[in-house]
Amino acid sequence: MPQIDVDGLTINYDVQGEGEPLLLIPYLSADHACYAFQLPAYTEHFSCIALDLPGTGESDKPAGPYSTEVYADQVAAFLGAVGVEQAHVAGVSLGAAVGMHLAARHPSRVRSLSLHSAWDTGDRYLTTIVELWRTLAPTRPSVADVVIEAIFPLCFTPEMYVGRPDFVDTLAEFVRSRPAQPLDAFLAQTEAALSHDAAAALGEIRVPTLITVGAHDLICSPRFARRLNDSIGASELVVFEHLSHAGLHEDPDTFNRATLDFLLRVDGSAAAARAQSTSTG
Repeated sequence: MPQIDVDGLTINYDVQGEGEPLLLIPYLSADHACYAFQLPAYTEHFSCIALDLPGTGESDKPAGPYSTEVYADQVAAFLGAVGVEQAHVAGVSLGAAVGMHLAARHPSRVRSLSLHSAWDTGDRYLTTIVELWRTLAPTRPSVADVVIEAIFPLCFTPEMYVGRPDFVDTLAEFVRSRPAQPLDAFLAQTEAALSHDAAAALGEIRVPTLITVGAHDLICSPRFARRLNDSIGASELVVFEHLSHAGLHEDPDTFNRATLDFLLRVDGSAAAARAQSTSTG
């Protein structure tokens, strides 16, 4: 697995596929492998670059606090370090929060933006959930236990737990198989989630943007998605009527179809514009 130095931090990442670059930013506590169900579809069309954010996976884990703004600056520096001038950018939950600031603070780095299960700024309900995870975390044997016992139930539908128990167990085994996140790094990431506020930055996002949300999402319900869609100029909203917060895992086929349709449309439009510019130049 390649690693690179970014502003004194070692960043671990993975590259698969060929085509225009697509940067995949993980969610809270996860490393680059959280996009395993997307890569078979995405890599047919894009060079997928998935990184471990500082504090996760095999990347360095500096002392906190962390913030989504600092993460965005680190990701922009990462793209420069690996020689990617501009990329399509996709993020889920905390990864989407980072993507918002990346597009606003470093617009030349972002060709399109995909925000999945996202929020612009927290409210009392979201804060209560994250604080619950923070309270529970020191009492459990590992961060993986927190994810499986307290985060999973809010990310998946009751129908999946009842109807597909073996799949729930498989996802739990997958979480336990990944590099363990230290407690202090998990708490630092939750601080980034609690302090995230991109409300003032949304108007600075000028690129085509896809916003997706599960209708049954208890963490980032459509209340946030509608606000994001109203605040970002060139955006479109997709609501997955049967899914919750982690639709990319619960129903990857539906998630991949919707997200890949957007990416291919945007990438095709960009390619046509580049060709037109070349022919008239």
